[in-house]
Amino acid sequence: MKILHLDLGDRSYPIYIGSGLIDQSDLLKKHIAGQRVAIVTNETVAPLYLAKVRVHLDTLQPLDVILPDGEQYKSLEVLNRVFDALLNAHCDRRTTLIALGGGVIGDMAGFAAASYQRGVPFIQIPTTLLSQVDSSVGGKTGVNHPLGKNMIGAFYQPRAVIIDTDTLDTLPDRELSAGLAEVIKYGLIRDPEFFSWLEHNLDKLLARDAETLAFAIHRSCRNKAEVVAADERESGVRATLNLGHTFGHAIETGLGYGEWLHGEAIAAGMAMATDLSRRLGWLPGADVTRIEKLIRRARLPVRAPGALSPGRFLELMAVDKKVQDGRLRLVLLKRLGEAVVTDEFPRVELEKTLMTMREAA
Repeated sequence: MKILHLDLGDRSYPIYIGSGLIDQSDLLKKHIAGQRVAIVTNETVAPLYLAKVRVHLDTLQPLDVILPDGEQYKSLEVLNRVFDALLNAHCDRRTTLIALGGGVIGDMAGFAAASYQRGVPFIQIPTTLLSQVDSSVGGKTGVNHPLGKNMIGAFYQPRAVIIDTDTLDTLPDRELSAGLAEVIKYGLIRDPEFFSWLEHNLDKLLARDAETLAFAIHRSCRNKAEVVAADERESGVRATLNLGHTFGHAIETGLGYGEWLHGEAIAAGMAMATDLSRRLGWLPGADVTRIEKLIRRARLPVRAPGALSPGRFLELMAVDKKVQDGRLRLVLLKRLGEAVVTDEFPRVELEKTLMTMREAA
């Protein structure tokens, strides 16, 4: 087991990474202060791992909250089921919520924890690669709205993140690839050595080599923890973690949540951000080719769906958390390993990217 620490003063917490961590009862219990726990999970994960977590918590009257699985259920309506369960069980503010699942469950359980009785403790046990390397770390919680992704939520940090790499054994191949989009992102925005390592080790990651996956998860979490420690509430450098996300969120919202996996949309979005960076004269063509090649090798798209016109893209991108004073800001690459947040790009160049980086309609 490896342990990282996210340094946020009195809200600091550990990130545990290793094999078989779900089976270590003391690891989970040490971060539970009260006498009640509620395990929030979904219909896919519950049959696989709920009993393994629950067996360690019998003395804490565990409450199971099982939600439907899918991005389309990351909504206020479904979130209310968590509050219904907590209230019906008379859970108090010392109840610890445990998020057992992927990014949707982590975001929803975290938002429920931030909101219930104005804040109760919670623990992340992420079970997908994407949630292990990104969404479980950093305290972003929330739900989607039909007009925009992740527009309703709160910054609320967990007490601990427990990453059991064995849970990836049951992850579908498509979900594994989706998680690799966020892994690649760290190499692009701040860790060019990691990008080169990914070029040499991607086949091992796709083959689920345990040691290679553990290294990629640890390196990704270390990058995320360093950025969040420097800028918890995304007033500066943390926004660079959103490389490709303005484009990608537009894809998810425009197609309907769940049509493309989040990581698939982010992969196409990163390719679009890379293309615009090239148009601005920042990235050489050789680097663009390297980036697209790695994304394709990860079995991820590098083009947006043709069904979304450039005009529709611009409408959707206008509903983005990085918009300030009516100006669209994007995360772009000054060079491989250096990202910037900027609104200084000619609209005509953005429109060229939106036109050319689409699949045939």
